[in-house]
Amino acid sequence: MSLSSYRMHRIYLAATMNYGLGSNDPEELAYYNKIRKEMDDMKKEPFKSGITINLDNLEEIYK
Repeated sequence: MSLSSYRMHRIYLAATMNYGLGSNDPEELAYYNKIRKEMDDMKKEPFKSGITINLDNLEEIYK
C-alpha cells in the first residue's frame, strides 16, 4: 500500500518540524527517515551564496 499525499504531507511536516512520527508503519517510518536524512545532509553541506570571483583572472577579464 502506498502512502496517500495527505499522509506524506503530514509525515513531511513532522520531520521538518523535528517532531516524532508516532507510527510504527514501516512505510511511514522509511519516508520519515528519508526526509530526516536529507535534512541532515543539507545541514552538513556548506552554504555558498553569491558569485565567486577568481581574482587571478580579473585583470584578463577587464582588458
